[in-house]
Amino acid sequence: MNKMTRRTGFILVTTGAVFWGVGGTVAQKLFQDHSIDVNWLVTTRLLIAGFLLLSVHFFKKDRSQILGVWKNKKVAIQLIIFGLLGMLAVQYTYMASINHGNAAVATLLQYQAPVMIIGYLLLRKQAVLTRKDVITVVLAIVGCYFLLTNGSISELSVPAPAVIWGILSGVALAFYTLYAVPLLAQYDSLVIVGWAMVIGGIGLAFIHPPWEIDYSSLTLEAYLYLIFVIIFGTMIAFWFYIESLQSLAPKETSLLGTLEPLAAVLTTVLWLKEHFGMFQWMGTACIIGMILLIALKKKAVS
Repeated sequence: MNKMTRRTGFILVTTGAVFWGVGGTVAQKLFQDHSIDVNWLVTTRLLIAGFLLLSVHFFKKDRSQILGVWKNKKVAIQLIIFGLLGMLAVQYTYMASINHGNAAVATLLQYQAPVMIIGYLLLRKQAVLTRKDVITVVLAIVGCYFLLTNGSISELSVPAPAVIWGILSGVALAFYTLYAVPLLAQYDSLVIVGWAMVIGGIGLAFIHPPWEIDYSSLTLEAYLYLIFVIIFGTMIAFWFYIESLQSLAPKETSLLGTLEPLAAVLTTVLWLKEHFGMFQWMGTACIIGMILLIALKKKAVS
């Protein structure tokens, strides 16, 4: 890896992580100030971003994989399940949590997924509990407690629906992460994620068609926010993250990926003026510390 290539990799993964985090905050702005329906946003976001990712793969990589993934019946069924129960579930629960609460809390709750994966692997006896696992779980529990209560046992500092959707988002992300492994071992990630987004978008479109919205009521500001969420906060964020793996080790991209929750928290507090108490900042620090600990545990591979 030459110096310039690695520098480009760092720029790509940092930009992608920040776009991911800020994208959630911009979505919150759409829900609060422009009354955008969460179902419509998720449907539109998945369909457009999915087709764009497939287009990127078509022009840059082995285009035969785009249709080739459907030639194997078993893989096709797995891809449909991944699109509906993985991609759609992750995107919908995350956006619903933002809609009922805020982007900072939704993002931090979603990042409980690694702890859920640890628990699942222990129950399946596919992993052995280590000291770092215990520290990881403790940081997650303490972090969530401070984040959701701000130190008060008697009441939540975050609306209950936001907490429920956020926890479900973590569960969905855990499933998404584990279920994607065999698919990503056979096909390029842009193909798998691109098709998963399209499948998820089509699935939700049957319930909430994307054309059922009064586009004339949307302001220029709303359109700009939509473009950011769909193009920068979804398509480019993922594309940059994947491209960074060409010049950086997975451990490095994982560490820099922690900028996502940090970006979500900072933009939520500084831009949208959401109040964060002292204990909530402590909870945020615990959760980001947990993510860093997990990332540091991963062995770097070239």
